[in-house]
Amino acid sequence: MTGWPILEKGSLREAPLDFLADDCQPGHMYHEHTSGTTGMPVNVWLSRETVRACYALFEARCRLWYGLSRHDRWAILGGQLVTSVARTRPPFWVWNRALNQLYMSSYHLAPDLIPSYLEALKAYRVRYLFGYTSSLHALAQEVLRRGFDNLKMAVAITNAEPLFEHQRLTIAEAFQCPVRETYGMTEVAAAASGGDAGTLHLWPEVGHIEVLEGDRPIPDDCPGDLVATGLLNPDMPLVRYRVGDRIIRPSTDCLCACGRTLPALLSVEGRKDDVLYTSDGRQIGRLDPVFKGDLPIREAQIIQETLGRVRLRYTPAPGFSPQAAVFLVVRIRDRMGPVEVVLEEVDQIPRGTNGKFRAVISHLHGQPGAETAAAARASSTRSTP
Repeated sequence: MTGWPILEKGSLREAPLDFLADDCQPGHMYHEHTSGTTGMPVNVWLSRETVRACYALFEARCRLWYGLSRHDRWAILGGQLVTSVARTRPPFWVWNRALNQLYMSSYHLAPDLIPSYLEALKAYRVRYLFGYTSSLHALAQEVLRRGFDNLKMAVAITNAEPLFEHQRLTIAEAFQCPVRETYGMTEVAAAASGGDAGTLHLWPEVGHIEVLEGDRPIPDDCPGDLVATGLLNPDMPLVRYRVGDRIIRPSTDCLCACGRTLPALLSVEGRKDDVLYTSDGRQIGRLDPVFKGDLPIREAQIIQETLGRVRLRYTPAPGFSPQAAVFLVVRIRDRMGPVEVVLEEVDQIPRGTNGKFRAVISHLHGQPGAETAAAARASSTRSTP
C-alpha cells in the first residue's frame, strides 16, 4: 500500500461524507463520532453488518478469552450522561436489563461518592468490570483505602485510555482479579485486546497496521505513528489512515507467552499530541513510572506547556507530604532533564466532555518547541558515527 498517500485526521474531519462509498445510504447507517478533544470530532458511518461484526469480535476476543459470556452481569464505567453532573446523591447508574449491564457514570467518581458505586456493584451482583482505565483505577483506590475485601471480580477490562503498570496493580489488588487492556477506535480501523500474558493482540480482521515516522516505516521495537487501513467497514473505507496514536510493534519472531499467535502490540504509547519533548530532541512516551504506587496520590496529570516547563497536577491521598512532592519532581527530571516543574494540587483532575482522563498532555505538538526538539534529535542522529 506504499503507493497510497497518508490520510490525515484533518482531511477526514473536514469532509467526512467524501469518504463514504457511492452506493451506501448514510440515513440508513449508524452515525458515530469521536470525542473530539481538539474541538473537532471525527464523524463515522457504520452499516448494521459492520456493527454486528464488531460485536462478534468483542465476544470472541474479550468475553470468551476471559471466560465470560453475554449472560454474565457486568458494569461499565463510561462517558454517557446518566444524570446531571451536579447531582450528589445516588444513583449515578442505570440498569440495562437487555445487556445485563450496569451503566455507571464516570463523572461522579469523587471519593465521598465512590462508596455508593461499590454498594451498587454488590447489589447488582456484578461479575466483571469494563471501563475507562482512570475510572476503574479511582474505584480501586477507594476499595483499598476503605479495606473492602468482598468485591472480587472475574476480570477488569480497560478501554479508551492507556493502562499504566501502577494502575494495573492497584485494580488487580482491589478486585482480586486479572486486568486486561483493550484498544480500539470509533473509526474501526484497528483493534486489539490483551491476552493472559498482558500483551495486546491485534484483531487482523479489523485493519492492516503500519508503524511510520512521517511516511517512513519504523523498525520493530521502536515507537511510531499508527497508520491503519480499515477492513471491516467497506461503506467508509479508510486507507492508510494516521490514527493519531503512537505504538510499538515487537520483533516479528517474538512469540507471546500466552500462546496466541495473533500479531502483537508491545505497547500503545498514547496520542501523538501526548508525547513530551526534551530540549535535546528526545520524545518521551509513557511516563507512568513517575506515578509508582509508593507515592500517596489519587491521580495525576502531566502537562508540557513549553520545552522547558512542565505542569504536574495531582490529587493527594492521605499521607502525602512535601517529600512526596519532591520525589515527583525528581522522577520527572530523571526522564526529561532539567525542566521547570510546576506543582498544582487539585481536588480532581479535569475530565473531558466524554468523561475521559488524559494523563499526559503536550501543548507543543505542531508548535515551534516541538519542531526545535525534532531538529535537535535529527542533528544528533546525523552526528552519530
